[in-house]
Amino acid sequence: MTTETAIIDIESDFMRSPEKVMRLERMGSSFPTRLSFMRTLIRRMARENWKFERTRREVDKDGYGLSIYAVTTPHRTYSLVAFTQKIPDEMRTDRVIAEVWDATFNLFDGVPTQEDIDYLANNTPKQEGGRYRPSELALARANKSLRVFKNAVDSLSKGHQPDIDLLTSVGYLMRTSAVYGSGKFGCADRAKIADREECKAPFQMELLTVYLIRWFTIDSVEELAKERGGKKAVKLDKTTRQFIGVGNATGLGMAPFLLKHPALIHNWVVAKETALARVRSIETPIEGTLKVFLKSLLQVSQHVDEWNVEDTVQADRISCLTDEIQSLRIWCEDEFNISRPYPWNGIYQFVEDNFSLECQEMVVSLIIEPHGSLVDDLAETMSTNLIPKFNADMSLAQLKEVVEDSYQWATSIDFSLKESQHHFWYYSEDKLEPRFGSKGIDDGVEQEMPLAIGRDVGQLNKVLLSTSNDISISEFVMMYPEFRHIIRRIQNTFVRPYSEVQDNLLSESMRPLDLLRFKLAFFGASKFDPKSDLWTRISMYQGAPMPDQLSEPNHDCWSFPIAGRPQSFPCINCTCQKVI
Repeated sequence: MTTETAIIDIESDFMRSPEKVMRLERMGSSFPTRLSFMRTLIRRMARENWKFERTRREVDKDGYGLSIYAVTTPHRTYSLVAFTQKIPDEMRTDRVIAEVWDATFNLFDGVPTQEDIDYLANNTPKQEGGRYRPSELALARANKSLRVFKNAVDSLSKGHQPDIDLLTSVGYLMRTSAVYGSGKFGCADRAKIADREECKAPFQMELLTVYLIRWFTIDSVEELAKERGGKKAVKLDKTTRQFIGVGNATGLGMAPFLLKHPALIHNWVVAKETALARVRSIETPIEGTLKVFLKSLLQVSQHVDEWNVEDTVQADRISCLTDEIQSLRIWCEDEFNISRPYPWNGIYQFVEDNFSLECQEMVVSLIIEPHGSLVDDLAETMSTNLIPKFNADMSLAQLKEVVEDSYQWATSIDFSLKESQHHFWYYSEDKLEPRFGSKGIDDGVEQEMPLAIGRDVGQLNKVLLSTSNDISISEFVMMYPEFRHIIRRIQNTFVRPYSEVQDNLLSESMRPLDLLRFKLAFFGASKFDPKSDLWTRISMYQGAPMPDQLSEPNHDCWSFPIAGRPQSFPCINCTCQKVI
């Protein structure tokens, strides 16, 4: 399969249909899989033996100053340039309106000179207010999780490990509130790095930035503890260090991406769904994989127990998921249920028929996990260079047929109802960030972003039905130029059936949170912690190997981590003989 595979066999017995997969409720129940982009990056780091080094640390006794962390790949070096500063507690916020942060970062393309560092020192702490160059591949900022950070420093300085219950309740020492790349604020355009092997998979430089920030945060608490405790101080033990992730606060800025890049989203979803279909189509399980899956149910039960949120909707889902995982374990203990032909399909079908979407999507991740040799090649298909083009040669009859066949979900929505057009998407004037407004309440409807796919298709369809097939599409667009953008989209998406969110994005009941979780799961994020329907906190790289652990044979065994236990036991991601 290539990255530009357009038409797939969605009639396969084991391939889930777009109508099932691309609905907001299911998308908002997503979990990371072994094809998630963080996992892809970690496997490449290990396979290519990337080298990591802290090259500079010039900070005062409180940890404020400059630090540089370098990673050398087979072809080049990247450097995380970090600046830390003291800020008033009342100015520490996740919101995009923040003006100061505990730490700010650039991912520099190469090894920075002193002149580069001086330039970045004058710009990076300003974030959006700074000026950046093509030598900067990413821009980021982070704030401490004060209780956890302080407890870690205090504990280590006195010679003992941090409070594991406190650490588990949060999962990280610092939380990023933005990681910008691909030309944002003057940083390098995607075109500069697109042909580099390590950059071909989606968002690899941004996720490398986060991985280095994680190392920086862990390194920082250990150094501060050493500064304060002297010889009495200790470092984090291996298990605790690996459990610590990086937090992130993600809002509406991420949502429009899914709608603006339909071909890319199609490739992401096809890869995941193909992986699931490959596993479900196995008649006789690969030796050891069922044993790994059964162990994973035990681990994931504890992982879910450690997933604590205040949001009542998600808390109820987690409670339900806890009961359902237990029920699934009991069902799997009956050997008759898993000893029949096509056991993976049997497990999936049982879960789909009996349990919630949250449980269904978690089990998708769990049954894919032990099958790296069968599915990991699909990670190479998840990017695209496609530029959508308007096809003037398509006949109007063809367009009508495509709308009728591929966009029934859109043409069946009654947009004359007030609740069907309750919301609108627009950019804020101050920060140029996406916003989600309510008509009659929020200003800005005249600046609406073209993200109302369903509504636009519905309006187009009404005009098409009253227009003769005798005219060409070119003539039609000249008569109705307002439809050119949606026609171009339809022409490029109907052969990519997983490219569209098959729901009304303007509906009164629509939750942008579902879009955020869907995208973040593909990144590899976990512990989704909604703070409203508009934004969520997450953990990234929790359980992932540290740079000095990448050479270990179980470096890829870190999904659904739990506190206080080495992430290689039980091993749920591979069938390494050492564990099984």
